[in-house]
Amino acid sequence: MEVQALTRYARMSPKKMREVANTITGRKAPEAVDYLTLIPRKSARLIAKTLKSAIANAENNNNLSADSLTVKFAIIENGPVLKRFKAGARGTAMPRRKKMSHIRIVLSDGNSN
Repeated sequence: MEVQALTRYARMSPKKMREVANTITGRKAPEAVDYLTLIPRKSARLIAKTLKSAIANAENNNNLSADSLTVKFAIIENGPVLKRFKAGARGTAMPRRKKMSHIRIVLSDGNSN
């Protein structure tokens, strides 16, 4: 059985998030949470929060044990981009693109039901 959690509009670049998300794919869920707590990056905190939510969904909604779950995949999707301008040299406007991400984590217990 598969269980998922989704965090939308996380204020961080998808490229920075994917670097951390790719490291937990295939790991056991409790091991992945421990691994993410050791990474000193904002993206690790956001992904850990979503992973804990997916584990809670599995335990409360589907009566699954957290120890039997593995991270099937962690996908970071592109969210909307806030387009802003900052003052530049000689009165020009320099564009700033503030990117957002959607985090999707899918856990599996190994059964295909």
